[in-house]
Amino acid sequence: MAGLFGMIMVAYANTTVPTGTQDAATAQQSTIYYSDGKREIARLGMKREAVKLHQMAESVREATIAIENKTFYEDSGISIPGMIRSLWMTATGQQLQGASTITQQMARNYFDGLSQEVSIKRKVNEIFVAVKLDDTMSKDQILETYLNTVNFGRAYGVQAAARAYFGKNVTADKLTPEQSAYLAARIQQPNWEADEPALRARFQSVINNMAEVWPEKYGQLKQTAKFPKTEKYKDTNVLGGMKGYMVKEVLKELETRHGLTPDEVESGGFKIITTFDRKLMLAAQEAVTSTMKGMSKEYHAGLAAVDPRNGRVVAFYGGSDYITDPWNEPFESKKQAASAFKPYVLAAWLQAGYSLKSYVPGNDTVPEEIPGFERGLRNSHNVGSAVDVVKATADSVNTAFVSMAYALPNKIEDVKNLVEAAGFNQKDMEKDIADHQYQFAIGSAPVTPVEQAAGYAMFANGGKYIRYHVVKQVKDATGKVAYPEQAVSKRVIDEGVAADVTVAMQAVLQRGTAAGKGLGARPAAGKTGTNNNEKEAWFVGYTPQYSTAVGFYREQCVTKSGKVVPPVHSNCPITPGGKPHKKYNINNPYTTVREVSLGFEGAGPPTQAWQKFMLLAHEGKPVEQFPQKAEVGIPENIVPSPTPTPSPSASPEDPFADDDPFNDQDPNADDQGCLFPPCDGAPTGDDDTTGDDGTVNDGFPQGGDDGTIGGGQVPAARPTGREEGW
Repeated sequence: MAGLFGMIMVAYANTTVPTGTQDAATAQQSTIYYSDGKREIARLGMKREAVKLHQMAESVREATIAIENKTFYEDSGISIPGMIRSLWMTATGQQLQGASTITQQMARNYFDGLSQEVSIKRKVNEIFVAVKLDDTMSKDQILETYLNTVNFGRAYGVQAAARAYFGKNVTADKLTPEQSAYLAARIQQPNWEADEPALRARFQSVINNMAEVWPEKYGQLKQTAKFPKTEKYKDTNVLGGMKGYMVKEVLKELETRHGLTPDEVESGGFKIITTFDRKLMLAAQEAVTSTMKGMSKEYHAGLAAVDPRNGRVVAFYGGSDYITDPWNEPFESKKQAASAFKPYVLAAWLQAGYSLKSYVPGNDTVPEEIPGFERGLRNSHNVGSAVDVVKATADSVNTAFVSMAYALPNKIEDVKNLVEAAGFNQKDMEKDIADHQYQFAIGSAPVTPVEQAAGYAMFANGGKYIRYHVVKQVKDATGKVAYPEQAVSKRVIDEGVAADVTVAMQAVLQRGTAAGKGLGARPAAGKTGTNNNEKEAWFVGYTPQYSTAVGFYREQCVTKSGKVVPPVHSNCPITPGGKPHKKYNINNPYTTVREVSLGFEGAGPPTQAWQKFMLLAHEGKPVEQFPQKAEVGIPENIVPSPTPTPSPSASPEDPFADDDPFNDQDPNADDQGCLFPPCDGAPTGDDDTTGDDGTVNDGFPQGGDDGTIGGGQVPAARPTGREEGW
């Protein structure tokens, strides 16, 4: 006996109290909020919220002690009778239940290194650790840790359990004695159903023990206690609807910009405040879905809106339900920008020191042969041999922008450097120039709606670019800011250049390809874009408050025999009807994607969706003016300026007179607020003269962006942005 006692004392002396904690024991659920920091988007990870002991109702503390360890405040961390019973049951292979003290349970569930295996060695080690813990931690510390880590079934920890069983407004400090007894009863078997007979019996045992240990408090509880009513369990997917798209982008940004992995988010107890405005998110959904009403599931659309002053993505529409279609259109669909890319060429032109009053080629490029156009480039309509830069922008004249890019000091490199500084993917831009050369100037490069919204935001922000982002702030479980907002701005173009680019793009909505589709008396600027054969269509535009991009494309699902079948939840089915099949699988899909013509141009549904969203987004907001035109640079006429035709209203000193393209337009014009085309003789957007091969009768690639004079189309679309690798 002496030898056995000596061995036990040596083993006890060599036992160290673990310092590391189990990840699962301290894991807390993180919450993602809208931009107001109040309304929740989703809760991620384990349902647990650690609170202090004084934030737990006295009744829940005492109910737990009454059923799990009556002598908790008197014992040394172990129960001698319980210990003997536990060791015997373990040695004989019987199921071990309810033999440990609260201190032992806390040690086993909380500290790293104490396993859950059923063995005498583990049990003895647990006993030694429990005794030592009782010397190093106060009873209140042990109880607080225990109640924050124990499994209650629907949640871990008493705070989360209180909400899970009795409603989101019930916290641990508001629990009634009956509710406390219910939670304490669940500790033995957390997986019990909410009201099964065994749980009811255990509940009554808790009540009886409470009355026995604290008769002055709970003596009458045996006669009055009623089994509490619990909330109906809702095993809903937190990513359903539009929420999943938001959560996906938040997790992606936290990992790429802050190094915070999804697992760390789900266990860190973070309060994550996003940039998403709930009202604007609903406005984006309404704008896109109402515009797409009547369209088949073959049609896809993405909308993204950015605050130019800080780069925050305030709203987007990525799809109707993340669960059935997790592809996030505005963040993941890379499509050729078409004429919506031309403003960057204009910005490079002005930044190089040239002005809006320059005359650039109309009907033909200068020089005639420019890399990227094997058969040359002409416009589908006669715009004359020369146009000013504002008219070239308003009417989207292809030849003008190709020639402008070629005339820059460093040619197409100046445009590439500018767009890379404005956030576009460097590899994508370099590859596109290598593949398409000067077609890059008229939008052959693949871009996403959110990249376009952020790029145009630079023009609204006086030439400063701020990388778009979706996270405003991340606080840790203690309430301290762990990850502040990253919204560093950098100047890409001069302030005056941004002002003059805006002047030219205002003309697009005033008298150009999107005439009559502005925002009423509120100043707005933007640009349409349509790809060859109308496979992709855009409108990107902005006010001083918001920059918004809308892109459309259409995909058909085609079998190997050429049969077109409808998509399943907007996706082409891998198996017939999306059901399990012996023949078809991911390696041998039933259908493949084929991008086809939309049947409309950028001035159609994309502009309509943009206008609807912007009108909703600006409701109640003050009308802000753009800066006055700066008239930067000096005229650089690539072609001679045309000889003006005298008119009665003109004078020798003012050859432009009433037709001066640089005069301000009346912001109160009647057609400014038109929602749907045609508006007071504005182009209808249905003048599609493109053949199947994207050419007109003379064999030259044609223009005709949005059905008006000029052009804004590029070579045939690349493979869909929804395919792997795009």
